Amino acid sequence: WDIVVAGQRVQVIKDTEAGGKGTLQFGTEVISAADGSIAALLGASPGASTAVHVMLEVLEKCFPQHMKEWEPKIKDMIPSYGVSLMEHPELFQEIHTSTAKSLGLNENEIVCC
Repeated sequence: WDIVVAGQRVQVIKDTEAGGKGTLQFGTEVISAADGSIAALLGASPGASTAVHVMLEVLEKCFPQHMKEWEPKIKDMIPSYGVSLMEHPELFQEIHTSTAKSLGLNENEIVCC
């Protein structure tokens, strides 16, 4: 992998389904070759709140043949990987409590959902 600086601000303009003029897209998007040989992050600079999601998307797009093999390690690092926290509130609470403890926060003071 090589890091290539492409500029500080990038806006994505996509073709519309109807053709003609493109539409300006906001946010961040991972674009990759169909064969997964290259991927680029376009749009706003990702911060900590999106960095993990973006990296998981790159892994899924560029290395789909390895995801089953890597899934146990990913789930070890990200217990909620592949799980809807809305459907598993007990897992959400477990992660919330663990995060507060790791960060040295008083869980009772954290405003959540």
